[in-house]
Amino acid sequence: MSKENNIILVTGGCGFIGSNFIRYVLDQSNQYSVVNLDKLTYAGNTNNLNGIDKTRYHFVKGDICDKKLLKNIFESEQPAVLINFAAESHVDRSIDGPEKFIETNLVGTMVLLEETRRFLYNGENDDFRFIHVSTDEVYGSLGQNGKFTEQTAYDPSSPYSASKAGSDHLARAWHRTYGLPTLITNCSNNYGPYQFPEKLIPLMVINCLYEKPLPVYGEGMNVRDWLFVKDHCDAITTVLGKGKVGQTYNIGGNNEVKNIKVVKMICRILDEIIPRSSGTSYNDLILFVKDRP
Repeated sequence: MSKENNIILVTGGCGFIGSNFIRYVLDQSNQYSVVNLDKLTYAGNTNNLNGIDKTRYHFVKGDICDKKLLKNIFESEQPAVLINFAAESHVDRSIDGPEKFIETNLVGTMVLLEETRRFLYNGENDDFRFIHVSTDEVYGSLGQNGKFTEQTAYDPSSPYSASKAGSDHLARAWHRTYGLPTLITNCSNNYGPYQFPEKLIPLMVINCLYEKPLPVYGEGMNVRDWLFVKDHCDAITTVLGKGKVGQTYNIGGNNEVKNIKVVKMICRILDEIIPRSSGTSYNDLILFVKDRP
């Protein structure tokens, strides 16, 4: 990114990972300014960005499917980078209602790519970068051994992961067909501040505190790789600065753990710092439920 043009357009910046990235990039250097486009769906919260430097931050409420709005943002802000965090991202919700996932994750990504292409066609910005933030769920299930690589074949298993796989293919196609300077990152499961409570770790913590059942799919043997969100943000900035246009970069925590082990770790920590009034362990709240399709 040139010093003359240091505006980053972030989509979905009021969500979990997006808001952490905005905080991270504004804290790292006073060189950058951020324009945050967010629709403010159920998982987006402007309070996630309380306390940031508002002199280098501009919020726009809107949908990435809104072509006219995107055109206006590109023309008025002249960003040097677009980082696309905007996505519907909960597997269970995608099973119950896949339409929103197709609209946001597929159609929305296509609109972003097209409006970026029009913006670059009408101007000169050889340094522009479009970073599409995706998930390792496009690769399917992680077995007991082994790791995903950038060459792993896609094998999505839910409407969510299928919609993200499709959006990855669009980003690649717009690079190969139109020369758009896209890069793709596929991350593992994030955890950290500002995460929406429907996700595993915050859900387990909250349910423990309210003495509610701790639902665990199957026998809890599914394995996830866990990545601290601030490490993810650091990796994205590395891809932005050193990544090669047209390439894909997997971002993981090298921290594969079975779901049941994560839940029991949470229970053990809370047993120590906030013991139950009954004197029993939070482990007693674990409830194994039928695995999702």
